[in-house]
Amino acid sequence: MSETTHDDHPSVHEPDDADHGHAGHDEHGDHAEKLGPIDWRAWGAGLVGVGAGVVVAVCLYLSTSL
Repeated sequence: MSETTHDDHPSVHEPDDADHGHAGHDEHGDHAEKLGPIDWRAWGAGLVGVGAGVVVAVCLYLSTSL
């Protein structure tokens, strides 16, 4: 079976232009990097959005079932 590339993207077994393969998930090396601080305002906005979606879904359910 031959290996083909799509849209000029190298296959898993061929190195790309940067001379590193795509064989594994460990392409970035150091796992000890710390993540940044938690953005509490963004998480709060996401939770408010989910809550608003639930309220809209409940209202839609009540308006169509009565």
